[in-house]
Amino acid sequence: MAELTPRGPVDRQRFLLSVIVPCYNEARTIGEIIRRVRAAPIANKQIIVVDDGSTDGSVAALEAMTPPVDRLIRHERNRGKGAAIRSGVQAATGDVVIFQDADLEYDPAEYPRLLEPILAGDADVVYGSRFLGGYPHRAIYFWHTVANGLLTLISNLLTNLNLSDMETGFKAFRGDVIRAIAIEEERFGVEPEITVKLALAERVFYEVGISYRGRSYADGKKIRSADAVAAIGCLIKYRWFKRR
Repeated sequence: MAELTPRGPVDRQRFLLSVIVPCYNEARTIGEIIRRVRAAPIANKQIIVVDDGSTDGSVAALEAMTPPVDRLIRHERNRGKGAAIRSGVQAATGDVVIFQDADLEYDPAEYPRLLEPILAGDADVVYGSRFLGGYPHRAIYFWHTVANGLLTLISNLLTNLNLSDMETGFKAFRGDVIRAIAIEEERFGVEPEITVKLALAERVFYEVGISYRGRSYADGKKIRSADAVAAIGCLIKYRWFKRR
C-alpha cells in the first residue's frame, strides 16, 4: 500500500474546528462537556451535538444552554453512535473535525495535542491513544483492555497499520478526508469502519498519547462485550467484502 502525502499545513490562525458530540442519555454530563469544549484553546469552533433519541432530559439541558450550541441535531429514536457520527459529519463544515464523546472520558483541553500533526501538514487522521505516553488513566475493566487490544491487533493485521488504540473515541480528521467516506454503520462498528476505509484510501495516520477518565457501567458506560464481537465483523466486512 503506497503512502500518500497529506495536503499540507492548515492555516493555524483561520482554520475552523468542527466538534461532533454524539449524545445519548447524557443529561448529567452534557452541560459540563460543552463548557469544556468551549474552553478548549482553539479560537474558531463549530459545536455540533447529535442527540440520538435521549429520554433523560439531555435535549432540555441542551436547549437551555446560553449560548446555545452551533447545531443541535435530534434523532427521534435511538439509532446508535454510528448514525450520530454520520449526521454530525454531514453537518460539519470545519477544516478539521474532532469526535468528542459526551461522557467526560476524553478531555477537550487536549485538542491542541490531537490537532498538531494535522495543522503541521503531517497527518490526515490523528487518533488519541489511551496507551501512549505518561498521561493519567483511570484503572478500570481489565477485560475491556484485552478486547480493545484484540480488536486493534486484528485491525492492524487487516490494514497494515501499527495503531495502539483503534477503538479510541477521541479522533481528529481533516474535514475533506472524513467527509469523503460514506459512513454506513449505525452503532459502535463505526470505529473499525472508519479505520478500515481510511486505511484503504491510503490516508496518513498519526497517534498521540492522551489522558483517559474511563467510567463504569454505574456511571453510564454503554459499550458491551457484544459490541466487540460486532466490531470484528465490521473489520472483516469493510476490509474484504465492501471495499470502496
